[in-house]
Amino acid sequence: QISWTSLLVLGYLFYLLLGAMVFQLLEKQAETHFRDQFQLEKLKFLQNYTCLDRQALEQFVQVLMEAWEKGVNPEGNSTNPSNWDFSNSFFFAGTVVTTIGYGNLSPSTVAGQIFCVFYALFGVPLNLAFLNQLGKALNAHLLTLERWVQKPGRAQVQCQFTILAIFLTTGTLLFLVFPPLVFSYVEGWSYREGFYFTFITLSTIGFGDYVVGTNPNKHYIPVYRSLAAIWIVFGLAWLALVFNVGADLMERYLQLKWHKSDLSLAEGDTTKLEDEPEQPRIHIPS
Repeated sequence: QISWTSLLVLGYLFYLLLGAMVFQLLEKQAETHFRDQFQLEKLKFLQNYTCLDRQALEQFVQVLMEAWEKGVNPEGNSTNPSNWDFSNSFFFAGTVVTTIGYGNLSPSTVAGQIFCVFYALFGVPLNLAFLNQLGKALNAHLLTLERWVQKPGRAQVQCQFTILAIFLTTGTLLFLVFPPLVFSYVEGWSYREGFYFTFITLSTIGFGDYVVGTNPNKHYIPVYRSLAAIWIVFGLAWLALVFNVGADLMERYLQLKWHKSDLSLAEGDTTKLEDEPEQPRIHIPS
């Protein structure tokens, strides 16, 4: 018989394989199209500017890529706001300790990289302790709300379901529904892009394809990214509780199904043994 741990490992690997196949099916053709389109644009550029050769163009593209990797947006000019002013640095520090790591900005100096390592070494456990304490505070408020909602004659399960519904609805509105409206207005994104950025950020996936406060053509208030960092911290605490509840419910449900199937198989074997007639014994003379 397969143990519950082995079943979970197989299910986890199957989920990864399923995701790999779906992402390959959805994205590979689009990547090929964008690559061909980019090569076509480079050929058109060389045809329009005959003073350049392919090698010079490739060198310029390399300069653009290095600038992007260093956190410098190739758009705009030297008057673009610094990526390392206090507001942006505060936002970057938050992405380090929360392990979001967008990847669009990183330390380029040796001293900055060394400091980042030690800063994350102590900051990540500190952030986990802070989120844990924040989760306990949210849980205490939920218990207070449960005692307030619970009335004589009302079932405890019904009260817990009501509290869970309030918790999920309020958190969804505060951290997943309303913030994309703000980001869409400030950044010029669509609501779909704003919601995508919100979930990718709060789940600490952090691809870095969408980051707030990075458009050089827009003027942001100085505390914009700092407020976004504070929103991220509280959103992380809420979504972490949601993930924990979801993982607990999923594990209990799957274990219940697995144990029920084991019990049904065991009962079936017992019934089969009881229903089988007793076979005649063969006497072998000595």
